[in-house]
Amino acid sequence: MQNTNIFRFSKFFSLHLGLRLKKGEFYRVMNTKKSKPRSKNQAPKVIGKEKPIILITNDDGISAPGIRNLVESVRDIGKIVVVAPDKPQSGMGHAITIGEPLRLHKTHHFEGIESYSCSGTPVDCVKLAVDKVLHRKPDLCLSGINHGANHSINVIYSGTMSAAMEASIESIPSAGFSLLDYSVEADFSASKTIVRKIAIMMLSKKHNKHLLLNVNIPAIPESLIKGIKICRQAYAKYEEDFIERKDPTGKMYYWLTGEFVNFDKGKDTDVWALKNNYVSVVPVQFDLTNYPMKEQLEKWKL
Repeated sequence: MQNTNIFRFSKFFSLHLGLRLKKGEFYRVMNTKKSKPRSKNQAPKVIGKEKPIILITNDDGISAPGIRNLVESVRDIGKIVVVAPDKPQSGMGHAITIGEPLRLHKTHHFEGIESYSCSGTPVDCVKLAVDKVLHRKPDLCLSGINHGANHSINVIYSGTMSAAMEASIESIPSAGFSLLDYSVEADFSASKTIVRKIAIMMLSKKHNKHLLLNVNIPAIPESLIKGIKICRQAYAKYEEDFIERKDPTGKMYYWLTGEFVNFDKGKDTDVWALKNNYVSVVPVQFDLTNYPMKEQLEKWKL
């Protein structure tokens, strides 16, 4: 099932980004049409009077440079509405707020863009946006641009990807974007190009209503990016450790630390793609059923 999905998205990218898959790799192909092709970064034609509604959120907070660059990359291709946490919410995963009320405040962080800060988690932001701000489902949800990687096992912990996944659960095509640079002064120029290209592609025609993409971008100049690869999630994890310290009263406290360890030697993974200067795109889903294991368990005599 996973291989089928990866093939489907590979074919999809080949049709709409001018990329073809050959032996697991992409290469650029020339457009052979006689008519002048539409630029890959040109906004799609709007049918009727209404532009598509694009919901933007993140987990680094509404003041983060990443979300500002995300807004700038797509502000002309739809009606942009931002609902993002009022403070950093990294590592929140798919948490929601149930023990206290949520606060929603209109802000002016983005010139000419309707925006709100939310006291809750990234998932709370998406839920509130759909129910209390938009009063409808947007045409697209974009989350990010995250400061730091969300490849491999990071997708489980990521607030960025959980926000996008919540949108996918609500039948809103969505994507989470992450730049492999934790610096506040990170260069988002290449990321903006990638975001715009993928967003236009996602709006260009109808897709599966649960379309959900995990996009990671290497922290290198745009000229050094070799292309975009459709990948699978690498098998990796964190070898964790806790730094133990004492506060002034003598009580113990701990800081979580650890090292990312990749056990996967495959060349079709997101980790491999990023190490080799490709943008990685992993189609993910909220259905966590282990189907091969399900088939095995059905043979048990329970």
